Amino acid sequence: MVSSMKTTVDLPDALVREAQDVARAEGTTLRALLEDGLRAVLARRRSTARFELPDASVDGDGVRQEFRGASWDDLRAAVYGDRA
Repeated sequence: MVSSMKTTVDLPDALVREAQDVARAEGTTLRALLEDGLRAVLARRRSTARFELPDASVDGDGVRQEFRGASWDDLRAAVYGDRA
């Protein structure tokens, strides 16, 4: 069973006129154009709503002994050389 709901949406006049022009040019209705647009936006948001950080971990034993407890300054100096 297909059901629909009537609702009122306040849109800028220029946007409605442009949408009406597009609907007319494509031989469709404003309602169909709005439905397509809303479905496209919802689908895009569903597909991008959840972000998972890829696992970029590496094998190993953690921080090397000589760097355990080192400050960021010490680590930076070891990586980039002493550029102070």
